[in-house]
This record gives sequence, C-alpha cells and structure tokens, in this order.
Amino acid sequence: MKKILITGSNGLLGQKLVYKLKQNPAVTLIATARGENRLVDTNGYTYASLDITDAAQVASVFAEFLPDVVINTAAMTNVDACETDREGAHLLNTVSVENQVKTLEALQKEHTAYKPHFIHLSTDFIFDGTHGPLDENEIPNPLSYYAETKLEAERIVQASALDWAIARTVLVYGIVDNMSRSNIVLWVKSNLEQGKQINVVDDQFRTPTLAEDLADGCILIAEKHAKGIYNISGKDFMSILELAQKVADYYKLDKSLIKPSKSADIKQPAKRPPVTGFIVEKAVCDLGYKPHSFEEGIRILEEQVKAKS
Repeated sequence: MKKILITGSNGLLGQKLVYKLKQNPAVTLIATARGENRLVDTNGYTYASLDITDAAQVASVFAEFLPDVVINTAAMTNVDACETDREGAHLLNTVSVENQVKTLEALQKEHTAYKPHFIHLSTDFIFDGTHGPLDENEIPNPLSYYAETKLEAERIVQASALDWAIARTVLVYGIVDNMSRSNIVLWVKSNLEQGKQINVVDDQFRTPTLAEDLADGCILIAEKHAKGIYNISGKDFMSILELAQKVADYYKLDKSLIKPSKSADIKQPAKRPPVTGFIVEKAVCDLGYKPHSFEEGIRILEEQVKAKS
C-alpha cells in the first residue's frame, strides 16, 4: 500500500486528486487542508486539518502518517492578492514548502528505510512571457510577487535531499464541491448567459488545463516515482480571447458580447506574462500523460455541472 498525503485538499486540484485516488485500493489516502474538510464525500480517505505554514503542525502530521508521497497542491494562487499581501504569499507559497521539505528530510534521516517522494505544484507564471509554448528547460524570469514566491519554492525543492518532482501547470479550470473561486471557463459562461458584455485580453496566450488532466499527471508522477520537472497542462495553445470564444461556441452563446482588450488596459496589481503555454511531450513520453483537447475539457466540465444541479 502506498500512503499518499495531499495538501490543499479543499482546492480545485486537491479535490480532484482525492476523488480519483480514494478509488484506488492500492493507495492509503490522507487529505489535508486548513480548517474543515469541504468535500461532500468523506469516505475512502483520512482527513487531517493542517496549516502548512505552521512548521510544528507539519512535523506532527507528517510524523503521524509517514507518507510515501506528498502532493503539495496548497498555495495562494490569487496573483493580485499576492502582490498586495506579500507576507501571506511568502508564507503560503514559500515558507510552507520549506516546512514540508525540512520535515521530510528529518524523517528520512530518522527512519533509515523511509524515502518519501515530494511532488510540488508550480506555475507558468515563473516565466516572463516573451515567447511560448515552453519546455521544461526554459529559464524562469518572474514578473510578479506570486511568481517570485513560486520560483523560490521550486529552488527549495530542487536543493532538497528528497526524491522530488515539480509539476508545472497553466490556467487550470474545473468544478468541485463548495467552490471558493470561479475559473475562466465558468466566468465566461456565466457572464454571457446573463447577457453581460465582457472584456477579454487578446494578447495573453496559454495552454488551459482541465483539473482532471492535472490530477492525472500528478498521479502518474506518483505511480512512476518520476523525478525532475514536468509540464502538466492542456495541449491546445490559444489566446484568452480565443478561449472565451470557444466557450461561447460550445454553449451557443452570443460571441459579440466578448470585447477584445489589451492587458495594459485592464488595471491589475500584478503583471502577467503575455505568452506562456507548455509543451507537454516529456510528460506524454515519460509518464503516458494524455491531456484532453479544450473542447473535450468543456464537455467534461459541463457533464459535472449537470450532475451537480
């Protein structure tokens, strides 16, 4: 039995991982997040409340469960909030990673046969966006404080004495129980259904990622005990404007409500990289990763929306 511990299990990726992994009889699953468990289904796994910014809590929970694999999905991902609350961003995106790495290194020293696998989630925002799509060897150059905290965390992981993997991803969308935040697909759909005009940038390019695909990528890394950096994203490269138009097409909504705009005209505290998107060949070849097309992703999302209503 492989013991897998997930941090940030209340989040979009965290929930997808819990629901997928709890069905695997070869996995003992521990879900952790700050506060209460927000998942509707509480069977098939153990839930432990864990604040990863608290080193003592991390030490206590990790020592109790001695996980074979830790998938660290917890992060402060609101890019603008990170710009204004730098202390909070540093704590949740960097210090928390240091807490986990140091704890696992200490446990590894203490238990001679123990060899934990640390899988850390990172982001395309660590790049400056001058070109794309990008492969795993691209040199980071962060534009925002969020990106700086995520890059610093990557460096902590890479310098550790653990077996580690970093899964970098791009613009994740999906739906989960008790959602605390929306995402681009649902935002476009909801506004157009209400007949509202929306401004959408045409000068930012991404490879949007279905949350299920990202969860599958993380699980493949865990199953294969893969080490190093992997790009785990969607395979379709498009502008945010194209993305919004594809959502409108799928739902047969009025595309004329979508107004092309420029990043410079949208007043946001944090700077976004203009062009990112990932080349996922390494994950496809090494792991057998099979991302859905963007249209397939919308269909999967829609089936889940219907199932919940």
